[in-house]
Amino acid sequence: MKGNYTFELPERLRVKLSKAVRLEWITLGYLITVVIAMYLVMGSSQAMKSAWLEDVLSLIPSLVFLISTRINRKKPNTTFPYGYHRVFSISFLTGAVALFGMGSFLLVDSSIALINAERPSIGNQVIFGQQIWMGWIMIVVLLYSSLPAVILGQLKLPLAKKLHNKVLYIDAMAQKADYMTALASILGILGIYMGLWWADAVAALFISFSVLKDGYKYLVTAIYDLMDRHPLSLTTGKKDPLIHDIQETVDSWSWVKESKVRFREHGQVYFGEIAVVVTDDFTLKDIEEGYEIIRALHWKITDFTIAPVSELPQWFMAADDSKDQKKQ
Repeated sequence: MKGNYTFELPERLRVKLSKAVRLEWITLGYLITVVIAMYLVMGSSQAMKSAWLEDVLSLIPSLVFLISTRINRKKPNTTFPYGYHRVFSISFLTGAVALFGMGSFLLVDSSIALINAERPSIGNQVIFGQQIWMGWIMIVVLLYSSLPAVILGQLKLPLAKKLHNKVLYIDAMAQKADYMTALASILGILGIYMGLWWADAVAALFISFSVLKDGYKYLVTAIYDLMDRHPLSLTTGKKDPLIHDIQETVDSWSWVKESKVRFREHGQVYFGEIAVVVTDDFTLKDIEEGYEIIRALHWKITDFTIAPVSELPQWFMAADDSKDQKKQ
């Protein structure tokens, strides 16, 4: 891939990012065919409508990842001296709001259909001279909407973890679990076939709850990230142990009497400050070497300051993580 893609990434991860971008373009093309196919066959089924709307929503993570990656490649400038890292956080928030809003709509829409006892009808279609119940066609389309998505999710998940990219991670996890939506819709369609009119609306409710739950979880995470919460591990959801490693590294320096570390997430990377109470014999060279040591711990540590102080400021002391460490 040409261009200086995310200059802070080591070369091995730039290769991973290029692969992730290719997978997202493939996902985008595939999902467009899914949305078209689902729209053509959904009929009056509430479950199919919910599954179709979820597939439309699933276009958002791929789109925002591709757009955000393109913006994030830019280097800091006079207008944006800290760079464009936050674009991933904004994209994550955008996707979460869309997911939560659509989940709320689907929940209300499905509930109304169930309360009003709406009975969806699935007719027949003549294909190659044969009368075929459209429910079977719907099931085939649902399988097409889920099985390739699961494979794509499996391929993207390890890349998301290595890149520490939440937009890519959420996309991968959603696609990995896409079979659940397809299964619920298939059960709803089979319920109609067996005369259980309520099965379709119940399946739609299940899908709406799933979308709403994920939307709420991601919305809270996105808001907390933008409020500068301490960095979390992408896989465990707990405070990233890397912050504890930084603290231990700083405390091990002979010229440091006392120190406090605080970091926050800016998209894929970490920004932060390190306050140190220094000994009388410390030099500027010590701080310069300190910068190199901390940066060498992990590529995510992108922008931080080391500030010598006579005593630790109160706002740094408020960032005490001893309780957090005990919980882990």
